[in-house]
Amino acid sequence: MFLCPLRNRLRPLTGWRRLGAAILAGALSVLALPPLFVLPVLLITFPVWLILLEGADRRRTAFAIGWGFGFGYFVCGLYWIANALLLDAARFGWMVPFAIGGLSAVLAVYTGLTALGVHLLRLHGVARLLALAGLWTVMEVLRGLLFTGFPWNPLGSVWAPVGPVLQAASVIGVFGLSLLTVLVAGAPAFGRMVSVMAFAGLAAVAVAGWVRLPSGPSPVVDGVRLRLVQPNIPQTMKWDAEARDDNLRRYLGLSQLPALDRPPTHILWGETSVPYALDGQNDAVLRQIMARPLDVHQPGNPAAGLIVGAIRATPVGQEPFRIWNAMMALDPSGAVTGTYDKAHLVPFGEYVPYKSVLPLPKVTVGSTDYTPGPGPRTLDLPGLPPVGPLICYEVIFPAAVVDPAHRPQWLLNLTNDGWYGVSTGPFQHLDTAVLRAVEEGLPVVRVANTGVSAVIDAYGRTTARIGLDVAGYTDADLPLSVEPTLFSRIGNWGALGLSFVSLVMAALLRRNIVRTDQG
Repeated sequence: MFLCPLRNRLRPLTGWRRLGAAILAGALSVLALPPLFVLPVLLITFPVWLILLEGADRRRTAFAIGWGFGFGYFVCGLYWIANALLLDAARFGWMVPFAIGGLSAVLAVYTGLTALGVHLLRLHGVARLLALAGLWTVMEVLRGLLFTGFPWNPLGSVWAPVGPVLQAASVIGVFGLSLLTVLVAGAPAFGRMVSVMAFAGLAAVAVAGWVRLPSGPSPVVDGVRLRLVQPNIPQTMKWDAEARDDNLRRYLGLSQLPALDRPPTHILWGETSVPYALDGQNDAVLRQIMARPLDVHQPGNPAAGLIVGAIRATPVGQEPFRIWNAMMALDPSGAVTGTYDKAHLVPFGEYVPYKSVLPLPKVTVGSTDYTPGPGPRTLDLPGLPPVGPLICYEVIFPAAVVDPAHRPQWLLNLTNDGWYGVSTGPFQHLDTAVLRAVEEGLPVVRVANTGVSAVIDAYGRTTARIGLDVAGYTDADLPLSVEPTLFSRIGNWGALGLSFVSLVMAALLRRNIVRTDQG
């Protein structure tokens, strides 16, 4: 196999050369992520990483090899964060190397600990691969929980375009898919038999997923027609005081254009589509203006509605003054029929964490930190099935997007993504919506300012879409949900259970090897 000469070249590497090879392997692994999805690259990068780990004779060496792989993976996977800081380069440009390099260095600690754990277990052969898969998955789960959590680009997300394999997320979630990915990607490092077994397991998962997938399109909700509005307003103009009226007119213009098929019953605008508070008594006239397109498409229909992203604020003069990043639903008269406040805020974007030790500025407009809402909830809105609102970043958290006490029948993700320009960031963000749909068995409607806006059914299939950096709208039906999935009941415990099984199997294999050697 090609790995034999590669092993001969890689194992003698030491010092900076070995670290550089690990960083390069991690960086190339990003090619498997959206929007490229070059999955075969993992069959090279993970064996390379495992071979480098074979040459680690000390704990700090093993940690460094694991850290280097993670550092390359996160730097290349998160480079788009720089776009947000360079929108106001005079104020925030200096933060680019710290934001990307520093964040990646911290996140790489998880892969460093993964490699260290494998080294400490002193395993060989397929037992080493099983331990790597189990520990990788545990660390991904922890990455999504600790220090506010940041589960961006879990390895299992590479299966988003492969519908049959993707269906496994309905049972084991994206973190379980990560475990499967490590087993398959690392198998070539351990010979032909292990590779055959790993690919046979992958094929079995794909067959089960193929059986789950319906042969035709998903059925849709009767009497509901959604209009997704994507104005493609540049981030530099979004909060410009002189551009506010023009931005609103752009939303209104797209909202009242002729229907593509049947007239929409509900119109959806993205995150902070209205860059000022809407919930005060003095805002009634503005809300009435915003609701006018409903009379164009659904005259006299009290069940029609407009859902927008907006700022909510305490009344002027009330102390303490607080603001919320909110989703608001309006009826045809402009009356507010429901609100949701974003609960999982973006560190340094919507608030500054650990202010006492991190005296850094918030990179978004205004000096006031946003206040978090109470968490996932379900809204019952006129003319719509119960909906679970998610604003921007909230959709990236597996098992944390649904109110368990009142299960919704669909998820609505309002987002901006204008911060990240034409980059891989918006596609990676879209990928998370696909995964949440399959995990929860719920359709996800994603409405973005600059793209990508999409309607995704409960099997992760896109039924309507507006591309990145495109101004326009689309009218689409709302797919029906499916029966609650196993993942929706047990969450990430399925993936953690697989990790435990994988580690136990590794330990048993090690025990058998030791007994054989002693015999």
